[in-house]
Amino acid sequence: MEAVPANFHTGFIAIVGRPNVGKSTLLNHLVGQKVSITSRKAQTTRHRVTGIRTEANAQYVFVDTPGFQTKHRSALNTAMNRTVTQALQDVDVVLFVVEALHFDTRDQQVLALLPQNRPVLLVINKIDHLADKAALLPFMQKLAALFTFAAVVPVSAEKGIQLDSLLAEIGPRLPESGPMFGEDEVTDRSERFLAAELIREKVFRMMGDEIPYSVTVEIEQFVQEGKLRRIHASIVVDRQGQKAILIGKGGEKLKLIGTQAREGMEKLFDGKVYLELWVKVKGGWADDERALKSLGYD
Repeated sequence: MEAVPANFHTGFIAIVGRPNVGKSTLLNHLVGQKVSITSRKAQTTRHRVTGIRTEANAQYVFVDTPGFQTKHRSALNTAMNRTVTQALQDVDVVLFVVEALHFDTRDQQVLALLPQNRPVLLVINKIDHLADKAALLPFMQKLAALFTFAAVVPVSAEKGIQLDSLLAEIGPRLPESGPMFGEDEVTDRSERFLAAELIREKVFRMMGDEIPYSVTVEIEQFVQEGKLRRIHASIVVDRQGQKAILIGKGGEKLKLIGTQAREGMEKLFDGKVYLELWVKVKGGWADDERALKSLGYD
């Protein structure tokens, strides 16, 4: 990178909120590239995913966290909630994301975790869905009374509305420091990790409620030959019946998942991908601490 301006700011920003408020979509649009998977299925994100945006006067290092889970209890959800609380201790700025005109006990439980000793910005997402824009101001005032927010910014992550305003609020609140990453880097996650996440996204998007939340992906082999990547991966499910549903009649569903995942990888990695996909059954993996660690859940 060229000489860094004297007033350059660099820091970590956590994106937190209940499941399905659009945290991953927000991260992807702020970074300008897909680094976190999105799905209508709640609780899609399971790991901290770092997305990096570098501008002339600042480098933003975003940490996308799982939606804080209070409804379901398992070793997996405990590990994910631990990820959220840890992220809040390790960052310089927190973005608390809520859905416009929707604030319930799940949001309240995340609100209770927000740190008092660092700037917290309230990000009201999905404003493009509002039929009555006049209802937004009273909603903002109601939430502003619950916590001392450094700023309140209404946005549409999906449409890219007001994201420049959000960045303008974040930048000056980051520490004055040189960049931590190269200006062309957009994530600190490996291609292997991103490949697994893309496959999992396609499973959630295609299968919906047919396949429960307890599904994960293992990358068995990842070999790069020039611009070609050879990837062998397994989709891990809880029960034999789920395996049959995922494969589909004549293997049609699994083939479609593989095709969509491969196309997504080729776009992300800017090169050809050869993908082989299987389905494996590992009963009770989401409640097995050892299995979680082997699959990369801290």
